[in-house]
Amino acid sequence: MTYQGVLTKMRTEFLSPIQYYLVFENDFLNINQLLNRTIDIQFVKYQCLNCGQDKPIYRQGFDKQCFYEVPQAADWIMRPELSTAHLGKEDRDLEYEKAMQLQPHIVYLANSSNVKVGVTRKSQVPTRWIDQGAHEAIEIVEVPNRYLAGITEVALKDYVSDKTNWRKMLKNDIEDENLVEWRERLAAYIPEETKAYYIESNKETNLDFPVEQYPEKPKSLNIIKSQRYSGKLVGVKGQYLIFEDNTVFNIRANEGLVVDITVS
Repeated sequence: MTYQGVLTKMRTEFLSPIQYYLVFENDFLNINQLLNRTIDIQFVKYQCLNCGQDKPIYRQGFDKQCFYEVPQAADWIMRPELSTAHLGKEDRDLEYEKAMQLQPHIVYLANSSNVKVGVTRKSQVPTRWIDQGAHEAIEIVEVPNRYLAGITEVALKDYVSDKTNWRKMLKNDIEDENLVEWRERLAAYIPEETKAYYIESNKETNLDFPVEQYPEKPKSLNIIKSQRYSGKLVGVKGQYLIFEDNTVFNIRANEGLVVDITVS
């Protein structure tokens, strides 16, 4: 059977194992049900997630013009400390920025390739951890807006990484860490503005990914360059499809591409 649609971030359910869904306009695929089956992916065209035009995707599923115009791609998305909605100051669209920034946010530790610090809206826990391929995570601070989360993350980045090594994450070349001890060690470095929001007593969350075979040497699939790929699906972790021949396909990095997916 063949499905066609524009790629967007896979939706997930926090179960054991995590359930993954690829959602198109008129259909969806439960990716877990496709394990050990051959998947054929063929590039069809571009479709910008904002304007819908067939224009080359620049970043985050948007063509270049839209990327520099839409509020969903503003700098504060990647750098929360740049948030200004709490000051009533507009970046690209104040109403959107208020809706996104002026809600509870979590500063967390996640262990995917190593222990890292990150920020997400409270409503996105544990989805954010799933998307990063973290096998364990814990909340450190819960604050009322994105700016406070951002300045906390900046302060903690001097003592813990804020990056994930995607190859190491996919190879499952990781060690379990005591995230409660990490949280307690980092508490001393939380800035004064957010010390009152420190979470003193909680447990780490463990995540179980549907992977039957981890790649020894992950090879990232460039579907635009290759146009077509076929392989046996053996796992899903983060936002990556993992195939038997060590090929991995990052769905999120390919948002805005229209593809045909054939399952046999």
